[in-house]
Order: sequence, then structure tokens, then C-alpha cells
Amino acid sequence: MKGLLAPEFEEVVTGEAEVRELFRAPKVGAVAGCFVRSGVVTRGSKVRFLRDGVIIWKGAINTLRRFKDDVKEVREGFECGISLTDFQDVKQGDIIETYDLREIERV
Repeated sequence: MKGLLAPEFEEVVTGEAEVRELFRAPKVGAVAGCFVRSGVVTRGSKVRFLRDGVIIWKGAINTLRRFKDDVKEVREGFECGISLTDFQDVKQGDIIETYDLREIERV
């Protein structure tokens, strides 16, 4: 019976970063200089972009950098540069929230 039911997924927030500064890169476009407020921001995670508590955009992280190095993850309390895929409307004070989808067992 378990294999016949369609899987259900829940969103689990893994990290939250606040945009502190905005930079323009010639090939990449807008790069958000962020401070990770909680959790861990990872490159492979899905992203929700929040402005004033409202979800504006959902997508993925294009690049994640710490100083000039490409990194896979940035932990709470550190700063990083985040470039988002297909989204350039970034402003100071916005929140970038990363999440993963976890499968819930159906009974």
C-alpha cells in the first residue's frame, strides 16, 4: 500500500540570509552581499526571496561565494555573496530563505 500512494513533501527551512549590500558584476549581474542570520545557506538548496514578509520569487542560487572563493555552504554568523538565477531585483533588507523538500511517509 505504501508504494501505491503518491508521495507528500514538506518544506523545511535550512537557512536565512539578510541582504546588507548590493554589488553589480559584469557577467553575473546583481550580487547580494548577505549576512547569514540563521542555519546554513547551501548552493543546492531551493530559495524563497522575501520582501517585507511577502514571497516575491522562488528559484535557486546561481553562485555562492565567500570572499573570492566559490563555496558549497555558509554557516550562521558569516557573510557571503549570493547571485540568484533569473532574478535581479534585489534591495537592502530583503531576506533570502533557503529550504529543502522532505518526503513525508504516508500511512
